[in-house]
Amino acid sequence: MSISTRRGRIGRILLNAYAVVGFAYLFLPIAVIVLFSFNKPKGKFNIVWQEFTLDNWKQPFSDEGLTSALWTSLKIAGLSTAIATVLGSMIAIGLARYRFKGSGAYEFLLVLPLTTPEIVLGSSLATLFLGQSIVEFGFTTIVIAHVMFQISFVALTVRARIRGFDWTLEQAAQDLGASPMRTFWSVTFPLILPGILAASLLAFALSIDDFIITFFNSGSTITFPLQVFGASRVQLPPQINVLASTILMVTVTIMVIGSLRGARAARRDARP
Repeated sequence: MSISTRRGRIGRILLNAYAVVGFAYLFLPIAVIVLFSFNKPKGKFNIVWQEFTLDNWKQPFSDEGLTSALWTSLKIAGLSTAIATVLGSMIAIGLARYRFKGSGAYEFLLVLPLTTPEIVLGSSLATLFLGQSIVEFGFTTIVIAHVMFQISFVALTVRARIRGFDWTLEQAAQDLGASPMRTFWSVTFPLILPGILAASLLAFALSIDDFIITFFNSGSTITFPLQVFGASRVQLPPQINVLASTILMVTVTIMVIGSLRGARAARRDARP
């Protein structure tokens, strides 16, 4: 065996080991969350493993405060994601398809919320709401705040999908007599739909997870992260892990279904 071949094999082994360590670092907290959903703690804090039990999953909604906060987070995430997906997708299509004066400035403003610290965004929005006195802090201000940062993620994700889009397909459809609206819904929208779905899932996850921006603009409204943070000083019941694991399983299921559908569509398109 030559020295170069030996070095190449050692390099691959080290690279694989590094990848394993990296993935373990990423997924270990998630594994702990799921594992401790089956723990039977002694006391109010579910932080030390005691014994295995299924009782937590038999009563996942026994904590009314957590259940109510989760339901509030789901409503906020659903509404803000719907608004951000529509607006962000329109921005992405406009920036990808057309070149106009000031488009570079729009692209810069689109990235700006992603690079600005959340504490700055949250406090700035709180100051804006206080100064205008248009709405009271609560559900509405949280939705507005979430839409503000979700739009950037949606627009950039959808734009990445559109980047390789062949716009001549639209021209061909219109040459065959299709109206601009029919061309969009029959040609453009189906091709960019996977990117829109991926962007909406990302925006939904970011909304449920957000704490800092929500904290500054929540008022008396309690979301799931705020409820967990407030309860952590008094108790950490296993129902927190159960609800978090449920959200995780639903998200993974949606991702798996989407991947399988995408792979099936790719195989169908590859057939002669």
